[in-house]
Amino acid sequence: MPLINLPAFAGDLLADFERLKTLRVDTPVIQPAEPFLDMAGEDLRRRIFMTESETGESLCLRPEFTIPVCLRHIETATGTPQRYAYLGEVFRQRREGSSEFYQAGIEDLGDADTAGADARAIGDAMQVLANRLPGQRLKVTLGDQSVFEAVIAACGLPGGWQKRLIHAFGDQKQLQRLLGELADPKASGVFGPEVERLAKMGVLDDEERLVAHLAETMEATGYSTNVSRSPRDIARRLKEKMELATTRLDKAALAVMREFLAFDLPLSEAPAALHAFAKKSKLKIDGALSFFDARVAALAEAGADPDLIRYRAAFGRPLDYYTGLVFEIGIEGAPAVLAGGGRFDRLLTLLGAREHIPAVGFSLWLDRIERAIAAAGGAK
Repeated sequence: MPLINLPAFAGDLLADFERLKTLRVDTPVIQPAEPFLDMAGEDLRRRIFMTESETGESLCLRPEFTIPVCLRHIETATGTPQRYAYLGEVFRQRREGSSEFYQAGIEDLGDADTAGADARAIGDAMQVLANRLPGQRLKVTLGDQSVFEAVIAACGLPGGWQKRLIHAFGDQKQLQRLLGELADPKASGVFGPEVERLAKMGVLDDEERLVAHLAETMEATGYSTNVSRSPRDIARRLKEKMELATTRLDKAALAVMREFLAFDLPLSEAPAALHAFAKKSKLKIDGALSFFDARVAALAEAGADPDLIRYRAAFGRPLDYYTGLVFEIGIEGAPAVLAGGGRFDRLLTLLGAREHIPAVGFSLWLDRIERAIAAAGGAK
């Protein structure tokens, strides 16, 4: 039995979802923990309530719905496109409010028109909130991880650095720390005496010699019987760490990245600003910008008020499975996030789908919406 009451507006919310032509689904409260630990992101991993099955399998209380809904879609072999709606309890440690609370939302799977599906997700989330909060002015913050990835790739960063920056997308402090590392060379001796010795031997510049040296050392020390990684795995990881620690960008490239991350402007002005930035910086990011332009056009066609939407280049959400659009919605002048979502095109393949399935969706925090309704005088 739930420990908290379902908000009074939940029935009307489900009626909205039905009008939006979605299929209502539910998923078990107890979920396998591995997908969340592997794919949900560090912020959510820290707040999951873990348990175990009788056989020792790692399980958790459902911390969100996107992964369970996608797993259900794969297991039932339902065709796409398909729009799912959900409403139920989720469990995670929070700084504010109960650790058990209700979420609702829509997951839109398999629509090849990514721009149209993105616009629909934002528009539907805005409309659902507007129906609960008539007369309240919404604010939408929008980011795009695919544009960010295109910029850092065009700046010439090696793959390892691109992964680190992408992982930090949306965490402004972490991004600035990583940019600081790119600007400031490491002090000598940072790798430790053993790695410094390998560098002096010249082994680090020859992967085959490094693998052979590691294999001999592991055999001599007996370490090879207690490790799951092979000498070649260790060698490649070591070379990647060396590359990460020794890579530097020149001042011009760093200035380009910082200029991009500083973009914070109305969405209606963003396409022109991004194209001008790419032209001035000589970055080849036309593909990412064409998708961005298409989404802005789709939002306009769907009737979304552009004055309510703001683009921030550094904005992301703390879930690792996002690949493109990310957004959050609140009320103008209030800090609480009432809805959030984004595109997660790689997630279903990572969860075991046999074919690529594009996907986008959003979640609603019902306890926050309930408080916003109360603060607005009980509007419904």
